[in-house]
Amino acid sequence: MADALETDALWDEFQEVVNMTSQELAAWLRVQDADEDTGSPGRADGPSGPRVVAILQKRRMDLTDDDIRVMREVVEKVTLAQDRRRGRRSSR
Repeated sequence: MADALETDALWDEFQEVVNMTSQELAAWLRVQDADEDTGSPGRADGPSGPRVVAILQKRRMDLTDDDIRVMREVVEKVTLAQDRRRGRRSSR
């Protein structure tokens, strides 16, 4: 498992980039899934969505190595998307 300081920093960053409670995210995912059924755009992020909800419901001390891997992936994905968005804004 990652060391405690690294896990603490990742936990804080994960909470910041997800910026929803587990209940809010679960509700959002249900709406996205309903939109998918009707053919509307806006697909929820596949199987990782429910994993993120499960992680949000945990205490930091209860994280598994797999949880930490998912958290890293989410932080990287959100950070990359934010960087792309900023790049598009500055090039206009």
